[in-house]
Parts: sequence; structure tokens; C-alpha cells
Amino acid sequence: MIQCKRVYEGVAAADGRRVLVDRLWPRGCSKATLQLDAWSREVAPSAELRRQFGHAPELFAEFRQQYRRELAAHPEYWQGLLESAEKGTLTLLFAARDLQLNNAQVLAEFLEDELDRRAEPSSPVCYANRL
Repeated sequence: MIQCKRVYEGVAAADGRRVLVDRLWPRGCSKATLQLDAWSREVAPSAELRRQFGHAPELFAEFRQQYRRELAAHPEYWQGLLESAEKGTLTLLFAARDLQLNNAQVLAEFLEDELDRRAEPSSPVCYANRL
């Protein structure tokens, strides 16, 4: 299971593995007090893409598309996250104010799609042409 959570929210037992997925360290959070298992800054959107988006809601669709392209081009950045999600709960931590229009949500969607691709097919093989 993959879930997203703001870094400013409290830690919960149901969080599982907690990974910060922002390129920049969140404002107001001490590295000594923020409880996380890893900081995966390389999986965050590029600095250029982040600046272009600027958290403007009207630019989110384009941001989402471009970010997914960046992720597809670098599986080495997110493979470990995918493995964590296969083993248990993975919580992607982010600092953005918008709970829906942010990089963690796009990353979670991307990872869920990858998990679905890895899953075994749920329908039987078609033998229509073999009769």
C-alpha cells in the first residue's frame, strides 16, 4: 500500500516505511526530529520542472505528465520505493500545502501503476484462436 502524507503531520503506526520525496528539505523541520526512514531526493521532480510548476493548480496536468516522463526515464530512482511498497505500507512524505496537487501524489500514482503492471493477470488466457 502506498499513501501520501505531509511531513508536518504526526507519525502513525500505520505509516510503515516513511520516505521524504522532496528535493528540498522541508521548512521548519529539524533533521534531528523529523521521523523518516529515508530521504529520496533524486526521485523528486527536477529543479526546472518544480520551478515551472510553481504549485499553480492550472499547471498541474502538464506537471504530472512531465514528472511521469522523468520517472519513466530513471527507474533506478524509484525501484527501491516499489520494493518497499510490495513488502508493506509505504508513506511518501511531502511538504507542499496542497494535499492533492503535489509530486508525492503523482509519484504514488506512478508507483501504483508499476505495481499493477507487475501483478499477475486476473483473467484467463484466451484460447479462441486455438480451436
